[in-house]
Amino acid sequence: MSEEMKDKKAAKSEKQQAKEAKKLAKKNKSAKDHWFTISGITKEAKRVRWPHWTNQGSEEGTLQNTAEVLAFTIFFALFFVLCDLGVAYLMKVFGIGA
Repeated sequence: MSEEMKDKKAAKSEKQQAKEAKKLAKKNKSAKDHWFTISGITKEAKRVRWPHWTNQGSEEGTLQNTAEVLAFTIFFALFFVLCDLGVAYLMKVFGIGA
């Protein structure tokens, strides 16, 4: 009889611990779900690691990244314009198209 009581108590305590863990998880989740409030937005904005405008040590700055993007964009734009002009010239030479 005492073993049966111990088993019931153990099952009850396990159930209670599971319930408490679930409650704690719900509490943590609800705190994360309120990011859309003004206080949540300001907290999140403070946590963000914002990039620097110029180089800082080994980290690249925003201006350097912007310059690299513009350089690649201009390079590939010129490349495709020259390819288009070359194909148009070849088509004109061979009499293809109007």
